[in-house]
Amino acid sequence: MRELLNGTKRFNELRRALNGVSQKVLTQHLRSMEESGIVSRHVYAEVPPRVEYSLTDLGQSLKPIIDAMWKWGELYKEKTQHD
Repeated sequence: MRELLNGTKRFNELRRALNGVSQKVLTQHLRSMEESGIVSRHVYAEVPPRVEYSLTDLGQSLKPIIDAMWKWGELYKEKTQHD
């Protein structure tokens, strides 16, 4: 989801950004988020087929929560480094 907050991405862009994730796992997660209405998948009728993923309005509504979790993580990291 973090990668899609910045806009539409193709599958391989997502895979490269999520270093270490397997194709199978990424596909499973994208399908699950699509079924939940969080991610939209658009297939273009081209050869080879082009598939793009983006967040739906519901997915975009999670941005404040993700931002808050990131901020908390940064504060936690600072606190634990100084203890």
